[in-house]
Amino acid sequence: MQAFGISGRAGEAAAPRSRRTANTLFWAALTPTAATVGGFLSQYPYGMLWVGVLIVLAAAATGPIVAGSVWNRAGAATLVGFSLLALGLFAGSNLNETYMKQLGERTGAVVVEAGERVSAKGDVRHFCRVVNDSGSRAELGDIQNCHGQFTTGQRVVLFEDRLGGLDPWIEATDDRGVDPLGLGITAGLYALTAAALVYAGQRRRTDRESARPRRARAGRAGPP
Repeated sequence: MQAFGISGRAGEAAAPRSRRTANTLFWAALTPTAATVGGFLSQYPYGMLWVGVLIVLAAAATGPIVAGSVWNRAGAATLVGFSLLALGLFAGSNLNETYMKQLGERTGAVVVEAGERVSAKGDVRHFCRVVNDSGSRAELGDIQNCHGQFTTGQRVVLFEDRLGGLDPWIEATDDRGVDPLGLGITAGLYALTAAALVYAGQRRRTDRESARPRRARAGRAGPP
């Protein structure tokens, strides 16, 4: 009977730990994945930029709220907030380049006009108007790798989305190689965010546990 009681108490103690671990892993996977997906969606035209930005901002707000307000880990919450914003920024362009250059269809093209536009706020936007070998025209910008490095009349290569959702990616050559540094930064930010959330979730403190040190300090500071 005694052994059965010990086993029962051990099982009851293990259940909350198991739920805590599952809850921690859920948030550690959800928020960086949402920021990554939001960054990639922001590369799509027709207003998807704002949808992607909203998803990234939602993830960047949810992660710190869970780590800071729910789990009472302020340091981890700050780290998670900044890393999620950076992840959404880096993931968009790097995943777009990787997807287009690895799975896109290569097409020759000529740059018929290249230049830049300056908005009323002073922001500089580069553009490249191109005509591919089939006669189709497109205007590309910074998101499509037109950063002012191409000149009018230059022969280029377009990597076109086979599904037709994304604008073409422009390159000077037909090399399908991708930027390893950008992908490394994206993967590192994803891992950093997930690790910070796992740490915060496993070391979380409840409101009652957070109040104990304050009560202890108040008791020591009282009159003898």
